[in-house]
Amino acid sequence: MPPSTPDAPLELSLRELRQHLDAFLTEYLSDKSDETVGTYRRSLNTFQKWFIQRQGRFQFTEDDVRAYKKYLMEERGLSQVSVSTYLTAVRRLCQYLVDAGHLNENPAKAVKGNRRPETHTRKVLTESDIEALLDAMDDTTPIDKRDVAIVYCMLYAGMSEIELVRADVGDFEHTLMGDVLRVQGKGRTVKDEQVPLDPPVVERIEAYLQARERPNPDKPLFISHGRRSKGKRLKTRSIRGRINQHMKAAEIKRPGITPHSLTHTAALIWLNQGMPLEQVKERMRHGTLDTTMIYYKKQGLLKRDPEELDDMEL
Repeated sequence: MPPSTPDAPLELSLRELRQHLDAFLTEYLSDKSDETVGTYRRSLNTFQKWFIQRQGRFQFTEDDVRAYKKYLMEERGLSQVSVSTYLTAVRRLCQYLVDAGHLNENPAKAVKGNRRPETHTRKVLTESDIEALLDAMDDTTPIDKRDVAIVYCMLYAGMSEIELVRADVGDFEHTLMGDVLRVQGKGRTVKDEQVPLDPPVVERIEAYLQARERPNPDKPLFISHGRRSKGKRLKTRSIRGRINQHMKAAEIKRPGITPHSLTHTAALIWLNQGMPLEQVKERMRHGTLDTTMIYYKKQGLLKRDPEELDDMEL
């Protein structure tokens, strides 16, 4: 297939497009994590459906990409973040076609995604929410101890569900610089970061591991204790389900409050304790200080009455 020229845009059959999509996902993204590849695959499934609808009229020009963006915004009604994600996938696919010699230039480079919102859409917990949640949780059974340890890791170490799911027992380390958990974050392929763990978090993890009679280092840190899945690594869906149950039991579940709200709340807790902004940035593993500043400006929310926060977001 000869490369396109400004006067002769790239024309692909559906079969050819699918061949390129397969090569892009399996070869071009071979150094990416399964989660990242999965995100691209889902985004490009939507693009492929759009390509079919266009009946050969999509020829990888800038105008075509702009038409796709308009479709995502107006017909699909996707959020700003979703539109940006879908366009990123198309932009990377076009770059693959450039690198493979099928396009002279990337037509999607000039089509920017929608500006991402400056605030996070998930709300945060208040001090009274935190107190109610912890009071509602038991620590009697191994499942109880596991759930408490998970909540503490999110709330007091700023960890995400995916980081906890991927963690192994051996990733929990006692070093000369303090206790840490080695993590593999979203979009990463290796466990290349260490999350500092304060004593309350360490205490809850230790209590859970004691209840499991000190499992081998290669075992998952958090496992299922159900009959059919006993001993298997927890999934993010399971973690979210359990935390949502505890939130409902504590009567703090309200619109905008999700399990990931615990992770967001960690930054406010540290800021209210007087932790320097740069240290909070490092602990939250933010890419830029601008992201941390969002929390800095909203740190007063931690001490507000939950009823006052119904219309306020972080």
